[in-house]
Amino acid sequence: MREEKWDDIHQLLKLFTSSISVLSSFGMALDGIRMPDGCYADGTWELKMHVTDLHRDVSLRVTGEIHIGGVMLKLVEKLDVKKDWSDHALWWEKKKTWLLKTHWTLDKYGIQADARLLFTPQHKLLRLQLPNMKHMKVKVNFSDRVFKAVSDICKTFNIRHPEELSLLRKPRDPKKKKKKLEEAEEDDLELEGPLLTPGSGSIYSSPGLYSKTMTPTYDSRDGSPLSPTSAWFGDSPLSEGNPGILAVSQPIASPDILVKLYKPQSLLDKAKINQGWLDSSRSLMEQDVKENEVLLLRFKYHSFFDLNPKYDAIRVNQLYEQSKWAILLEEIECTEEEMMMFAALQYHINKLSIMSSDNHMNNSEKEVDEVDAALSDLEITLEGGKTSNALGDITSIPELADYVKVFKPKKLTLKGYKQYWCTFKDITISCYKSKEEAHGTPAHQMNLRGCEVTPDVNISGQKFNIKLLIPVADGMNEIWLRCDTEKQYAHWMAACRLASKGKTMADSSYNLEVQNILSFLKMQHMNPDPQFIEPITTDINPECLVSPRYLKKYKNKQQGLIRDLISARILEAHQNVAQMSLIEAKMRFIQAWQSLPEFGITHFLAKFQGGKRDELIGITYNRLIRMDAGTGDAIKTWRFSNMKQWNVNWEIKMVTVEFADEPSLSFICAEVDCKVVHEFIGGYIFLSTRAKDQNETLDDDMFYKLTSGQTLAIITQSVWPLESHIKTKVACFHGKRLNMTPDAKKLMVRSSVVCHNVLILCLLGQRQAFGLVQQFVLPDVIRKQHHDKWSHSDDNVPVRSSTWSTSE
Repeated sequence: MREEKWDDIHQLLKLFTSSISVLSSFGMALDGIRMPDGCYADGTWELKMHVTDLHRDVSLRVTGEIHIGGVMLKLVEKLDVKKDWSDHALWWEKKKTWLLKTHWTLDKYGIQADARLLFTPQHKLLRLQLPNMKHMKVKVNFSDRVFKAVSDICKTFNIRHPEELSLLRKPRDPKKKKKKLEEAEEDDLELEGPLLTPGSGSIYSSPGLYSKTMTPTYDSRDGSPLSPTSAWFGDSPLSEGNPGILAVSQPIASPDILVKLYKPQSLLDKAKINQGWLDSSRSLMEQDVKENEVLLLRFKYHSFFDLNPKYDAIRVNQLYEQSKWAILLEEIECTEEEMMMFAALQYHINKLSIMSSDNHMNNSEKEVDEVDAALSDLEITLEGGKTSNALGDITSIPELADYVKVFKPKKLTLKGYKQYWCTFKDITISCYKSKEEAHGTPAHQMNLRGCEVTPDVNISGQKFNIKLLIPVADGMNEIWLRCDTEKQYAHWMAACRLASKGKTMADSSYNLEVQNILSFLKMQHMNPDPQFIEPITTDINPECLVSPRYLKKYKNKQQGLIRDLISARILEAHQNVAQMSLIEAKMRFIQAWQSLPEFGITHFLAKFQGGKRDELIGITYNRLIRMDAGTGDAIKTWRFSNMKQWNVNWEIKMVTVEFADEPSLSFICAEVDCKVVHEFIGGYIFLSTRAKDQNETLDDDMFYKLTSGQTLAIITQSVWPLESHIKTKVACFHGKRLNMTPDAKKLMVRSSVVCHNVLILCLLGQRQAFGLVQQFVLPDVIRKQHHDKWSHSDDNVPVRSSTWSTSE
């Protein structure tokens, strides 16, 4: 019997070896049997990869236990191509994820046999349109977060405070056909500059580039580079060309350029442009940005910190260019007098820009000793300029008292102002029928904290009005103030602006605000002494200095007459700015831009809770504004200073903001990802924490905590109806649905219906959590929790409890 069994086993072995030989004859692997699911009997499987540089597909036999670094090593060995592969990494197309953690295994990433990976360089070519509308080819790290990529780009361009900038997709003009639009882009790209790689050259590693103690790198009058500037750029491509290409403004060559560029026709068009902002917490590849794609580098946040011409000539010029194009393309509204003032400043800047380089090279004046210059700057900084302030300015709060015309619009009433004796104390305006009654009870009293202040000025008509929208429980009360003179207007306007922020006239910025308003009005004055007006020349080119809207006012006149009329008005306005230096003119242009009523408002289409139609939500550096989508009128304003926290419901795109002493604000984002709106709110909160006594290094973690929607250490506290006080500690949000217990499902449904400010958790003993709503608190709270035991970590995500608890 035993011999028969051995004979059977022997026959089976023969059959098995013969089958193996048959399989090998068909090219099958000898080291394993392939299973129906694509894996082999020995546990290995084929991983398909595409090498983009070689346009070649490669397959590797791997197991789930091999780490990413080992996969890349095996791939390079199999390619057998002598090449520097150090910049290459693996990209998972299906999941849109960079596999950058080389110590992670394939199993940990969840990669199986059906995955297809790309082996591609991390640094790729990007066509970057700067604020001055010039294009430059830049190599950018497509695996870095956009916030980090923009920081590297700004270091290459020597632009300080990169947190104010970001990347924007190019808006599409719906009126133009796609073919014509592509042709226009190809023509525009002929203006490209040199190829730049962030991180190359000594500019990236210069120790004093962001130091407050560094020596000035630009002339404080014309913004031209000083002699040691080449040391800052080193062997960067910027120094091989012209280091001043980014610091010098170039005139618009032809009016046809204005015609070709997209101009938003309404507030809804402006809101659509803002849909194109990239997510700062994700990489370029994750947002489907392709190699050689055109992206716009723009100042995203209109909060410009520590703008110093001695170090920021490039930053000042790019800010000037962005403001110039915003006015010419009618992205921001301005009056005709303001337009002529902007045109005169442009004309002056264009003239000085042409002469600045030659004058600077031929300048033989004695150089000022660097130590003396530094001591002089220190003296001005410490003393704050003039030292004529009286002691009374410190011990008492200034007040205003004068006759002012006041008007409160009502329905079905004609507009008529009534004169009152008005006193402005602290942040309150009190109106009396006469000066003699000032010690009695006021007829009207207005607290301006959190109000909207809008100028309504016409210099030629001697109209100096101030529009106030004062927040009340059911909306905003509209009040108009009319001043008689420029001086009176400047003082009251400055006081109103400070009061809206909760500041009094004792604030150090009050006198500066008054002077800025007076200077802004002075620049709009027309009809000076005719003997000082320049003769009209052909180099003015008024079609390139004013927006098309003001050219249409003269459509019934001959073309040559139009040029002469506008040129004459520009030359009249130019007399008010003719004595300014180049950098001063740019700074005045930026300040005038900041003085416009619509400055810094980023519009988004939204539907407010309880509203029946789409409206606009406007976000500025210090407030949120509910606006009418048709007229742009402010309906209600909420200040960031009064905000407690904001919550984001990612499922229904709802943002809820809670305030200290006001009802909460809830709105759903329409036609835009709520992540964009959330990032604007968090970004402005982040910028408000900057201070001159801090070092220049960016707190990236704080920025991501306030703006990112995926990796946040959050602590929330909520009170649910008929439930006890719940305190939940959130470790991380990975966006994966987990199996929920019935109790967890009940809590989730109930909380999502009853209360929008609750962060829903599913913590079932696993290291991942799914949240419908995330809560974001202000920096003073986050700072205390920044390094506690609940802070986020990539590889070790702490979870407090595996089950729901209502008794904690």
